[in-house]
Amino acid sequence: MTDNKDGRGFAGMDPEQRREMASQRGKAAHESGNAHEFTTEEAREAGRKGGEASGGNQGGQSGENSQQGGSSEQHAEARRQSHKND
Repeated sequence: MTDNKDGRGFAGMDPEQRREMASQRGKAAHESGNAHEFTTEEAREAGRKGGEASGGNQGGQSGENSQQGGSSEQHAEARRQSHKND
């Protein structure tokens, strides 16, 4: 994380101070009725959209089916080249 040298705003605060302030603001928003509370259906929909955006790949790579760019042919060629000297 980049440090804010001039000490202004959230970025200039200690991480613990930021957490505490965010916690206080969140509690105040709930008490005043301004905070959005997700319904079960809204939470389910948000999770589904997040899974689609991430490719549904929880926990990083999942074997040969994981692609980090490139075609399956390019991945196969890279595997062949990486095992030439085995």
